[in-house]
Amino acid sequence: MWCTIDNRVTRVAWLNRSTILYAGNDKWCLDPRVVLLSNTQTQYSIEIQNVDVYDEGPYTCSVQTDNHPKTSRVHLIVQVSPKIVEISSDISINEGNNISLTCIATGRPEPTVTWRHISPKAVGFVSEDEYLEIQGITREQSGDYECSASNDVAAPVVRRVKVTVNYPPYISEAKGTGVPVGQKGTLQCEASAVPSAEFQWYKDDKRLVEGKKGVKVENRPFLSKLIFFNVSEHDYGNYTCVASNKLGHTNASITLFGPGAVSEVNNGTSRRAGCIWLLPLLVFLLLKF
Repeated sequence: MWCTIDNRVTRVAWLNRSTILYAGNDKWCLDPRVVLLSNTQTQYSIEIQNVDVYDEGPYTCSVQTDNHPKTSRVHLIVQVSPKIVEISSDISINEGNNISLTCIATGRPEPTVTWRHISPKAVGFVSEDEYLEIQGITREQSGDYECSASNDVAAPVVRRVKVTVNYPPYISEAKGTGVPVGQKGTLQCEASAVPSAEFQWYKDDKRLVEGKKGVKVENRPFLSKLIFFNVSEHDYGNYTCVASNKLGHTNASITLFGPGAVSEVNNGTSRRAGCIWLLPLLVFLLLKF
């Protein structure tokens, strides 16, 4: 901070409100951050180092001449970069429940706080508030939520909260397959769930366990395979895939069949189609005769 003076000045001082900081070259305050920069015939200036919010306020340069005193005032406004001082922790919640996320930020001027859903499945909304309320959360609303605090003093400050939405399994894909005797066959069961589903396979109400001769169960997150290394007639039939987690379970029936079963289905369809085509011709002939 500086003020302009001339050779008529006999005394000069800087004050903060009623507290004298410097009088001429003499320092009156105890704050080591306040230093005298210049005291010349044309300028009298001081500097406050490492400014904080408590330094904000009015400062007065008081000048005494032979004729009369003169003062000039400056009001120091301290700007502070945004800082997020409180934010919600990562959260795991069941689908359908309500959640509230909090992001508290400080700064001068007061920062603007925004929430943004940045998951690849994001539904694309922005909330300009410290508090983000979600009613009846769905699995599509899981993912990362980004809190941004900005006030144009510095770059925005960004923090993230991970929201995990738990839901029971649902089987998204379960297809039967046809395999000749003596060949390798695989039944697949794909299920979506959070937490990941645990899979079990059944045939005729009997659970198939790992290690059964000629059969292997291969489980991965969201996918289970029932592998037959050498298919026999005894292996043909309906199998049940059960997917479960702590929130529930679901199942699907999957058929392992031989090539003959496919042929019979196709032939049956062809025969039915042929009968439908011949019916109008038969009616025509009966009416004619």
